[in-house]
Amino acid sequence: MENYKNKLGSLADKLKQERPKTPIQEVQPVKALADVKVAEVQFNNWIPKSLLKRVKAYGVEYDLSLKHINIQALELYLSHKAKPEQTIKNAL
Repeated sequence: MENYKNKLGSLADKLKQERPKTPIQEVQPVKALADVKVAEVQFNNWIPKSLLKRVKAYGVEYDLSLKHINIQALELYLSHKAKPEQTIKNAL
């Protein structure tokens, strides 16, 4: 029993004297692809109230913002109605 108490006592002294070695974790940032930022401008227009309600309901159903719905709708419309060459010339 004496030997056991001596071992415990010496263990406690070692713990007090030596600081526990904590592993050092090296943090490295994740290299993500650079997001291409597109310049944005404000776009306001008046639409029928019933259409706005339908757009909002669609956004809630498919978890989309009004902004994303408008962008998708305009891109879809222009891809069907306008030729890509015409839109580039008009933009310049």
